[in-house]
Amino acid sequence: MSATAPTIGVGPERTAEIAAKVEAFVRDIVVPYEQDPRRDHHDCPTEDLVAELKQKAREAGVLTPHILADGRHLSQRETAIVLRASGLSPLGPLALNTAAPDEGNMYLLGKVGSPEIRERFLRPLVEGRARSAFFMTEPAAEGGAGSDPSMMRTTCRPDGNHWVINGRKAFITGADGARIGIVMARSDASGGTGGACMFLVELPDPAIRIERIPNTIDSSMPGGHAVVSIEDLRVPADQMLGASGEGFRYAQVRLAPARLSHCMRWLGACIRANEIATDYACRRQAFGKTLIDHEGVGFMLAENMIDLRQPELMIDWCAAVLDDGQPGGTESSMTKVAVSEALMRVADRCVQVMGGTGVTSDTIVEQVFREVRAFRIYDGPTEVHKWSLARKIKRDWKEAHA
Repeated sequence: MSATAPTIGVGPERTAEIAAKVEAFVRDIVVPYEQDPRRDHHDCPTEDLVAELKQKAREAGVLTPHILADGRHLSQRETAIVLRASGLSPLGPLALNTAAPDEGNMYLLGKVGSPEIRERFLRPLVEGRARSAFFMTEPAAEGGAGSDPSMMRTTCRPDGNHWVINGRKAFITGADGARIGIVMARSDASGGTGGACMFLVELPDPAIRIERIPNTIDSSMPGGHAVVSIEDLRVPADQMLGASGEGFRYAQVRLAPARLSHCMRWLGACIRANEIATDYACRRQAFGKTLIDHEGVGFMLAENMIDLRQPELMIDWCAAVLDDGQPGGTESSMTKVAVSEALMRVADRCVQVMGGTGVTSDTIVEQVFREVRAFRIYDGPTEVHKWSLARKIKRDWKEAHA
């Protein structure tokens, strides 16, 4: 991997080649692992299962396929094609190193990290030798930051050539087992404004303690979603990402593309779930004919065809905006809402079409349903994005009528 910031884009032919190779790997190598019993007590894939899959991806030349060996990063439109292919199995993003939160963290570090930070923290992620966690969300019961990061209560203060961080975090995906952390905290030292800061830390660290890992509806991410306490964590000043007080700006650099990446991966998963439901409906006989010949079932699959097309178009539109160098906050909010809601309808219909089989773990359909249900909440619930969009509508109206 190059030590310089990545350039963007490889062209449609190379993108199609990468995506085809990724899809073949997921379908031929990863899918058979879906019944592998190596799961923890939260039903998440174990570290040894993920390591085995990554090694197979490494040998096949498809590990971290959205970042090339010379450091070039696929454009967002190109990434969409490749990540959709990686998502055809819930295990695909883990095997290919395109999963959250690592993919979003890689994007952020590649965009704003210094050469030293990219070499020390980004390289192990790109090479699939380490997992990471993004420490932003805080316990709601304590009034901490969730969808509103301005409520952040975790603090940081300078102490010589270090910063000292204290606070609690919640729903920190992958914290258990992560080797790299990006920690957000509020500083009263940045001009007295309480600006947010981001820090890179090596994990595990005794000052960062996992209090518990609650059971959640989703089970695709190793390490679960932990509640974490941070007590007198000392971080060298040169491990701050950018400048003091700019953490919220860097968070937006990460979050807009990360929302889109979730859409890409779960579109792939729902395409696969729909393939399974379609195969079931075309084989299963009931009341003298195949299920698909009954309007109630055939119409659900027709609606799936429509709802799968909408996310594809929305993702491509939002990706083009980001590739054009625009912030993409509004576009990514619209896309996240439209895609998560459409895919929820698709996943629900797949379960319904398959009846009793659809709620069992005999196929990935029930897991996709659970994962997409969680997707409607993480990276901002649908209602938060709608509220944000409504505020923009009001601002635009005021400007137009000033």
